Amino acid sequence: MARAGTLHDAFLDELRDAYDAERQILKALPKMAKASGSPALRAAFEAHLAETRTQVERLEQVFGRLEERVRGKHCDGVAGIIEEGKSVMQEDFDEETMDACLIAAAQRVEHYEMAAYGTLAAWAKAMGHTEVASLLEQTLNEEKAADEKLTSLAEGGINRGAAASAHPEKNGADEDAPEALTSARKARSAAGKKALRKK
Repeated sequence: MARAGTLHDAFLDELRDAYDAERQILKALPKMAKASGSPALRAAFEAHLAETRTQVERLEQVFGRLEERVRGKHCDGVAGIIEEGKSVMQEDFDEETMDACLIAAAQRVEHYEMAAYGTLAAWAKAMGHTEVASLLEQTLNEEKAADEKLTSLAEGGINRGAAASAHPEKNGADEDAPEALTSARKARSAAGKKALRKK
């Protein structure tokens, strides 16, 4: 009779999934940075790219501490989220809307990773792998910080700018949103130029 899998086996399976996920994210982040209209958002993606490289190395350390060969297992979850993000980048959205959508796509990835690393750290602790748990918690905290940074950018003007371009007729009612007004004017100007080019 075959041996039943243990929590250690499940842990290794999740670890390999996380390793593959990070490597997929390494390929996706430069494309997201390139598609960003906001310099602050582009900088956030580029900073997280550097952070992700460190996270890959950290996972390799985890494999080493467990005396396991470094290898990934295809992460279908992150692959699907990244595919959705690619679809968004192919849409003909105005700049502010594209940035808002890129943030939404990136936060889906962050939340997936937060769930994964939270589970991995908890399982490592339960099995007495204290050093491994500490390494995984470092990455978990970085993912949480990246998510908070994206929320800050969204709430700090990107969502408001996108909303202004969606409903420019409402801008006059909000005197406290000069950034939204400017974004709406830019969107209208871009739309006008696009229409002229079509003629």
